[in-house]
Amino acid sequence: MKREIKSLMKTRQMGVLPYTYRDLDSLEEIRDRKIDGVHAYCFYNDKLVLVYSDKKGYWTPAGGGTEKGENVEETVIREVKEETNMRVLKQKIIGYQEVFEPDRIHVQTRSVCLVEPYGPFVSDPDGDITVIKLIDPKDYKQYFDWGEVGDYIMQRALELLKDLK
Repeated sequence: MKREIKSLMKTRQMGVLPYTYRDLDSLEEIRDRKIDGVHAYCFYNDKLVLVYSDKKGYWTPAGGGTEKGENVEETVIREVKEETNMRVLKQKIIGYQEVFEPDRIHVQTRSVCLVEPYGPFVSDPDGDITVIKLIDPKDYKQYFDWGEVGDYIMQRALELLKDLK
């Protein structure tokens, strides 16, 4: 059964905003939506890959904005490569969330990926990501805590990861 969770998120620039997370089985379900961004829960050797930004001051799964002409899968591949220097071997959609900003609805997807390094991480071309780390997935809350939605997405990522192996 697909799940929908409504919650609030604290942002650096806009304060507290309402948002709704929804499960997806396929990107076809939202093919008519403009996707603004992605986050990819990447796994390498059963470790979760996290990225850190000195500018932003926090850890997060790899992700970023969709560029003109890209679909979700292409954005995931590009962002994971830029932020971690890792190749996406397989990916599967988890769900998406709509963030209700005062003047628009910002749509972001969540995916799970199997990855492998191209080589050592040197730097993010955008200069945003300064450190990557491989952690035991059960320890993710030591790095980021996205509340009920984050817990649910992590649980779903771990379940869907089994299908990718």
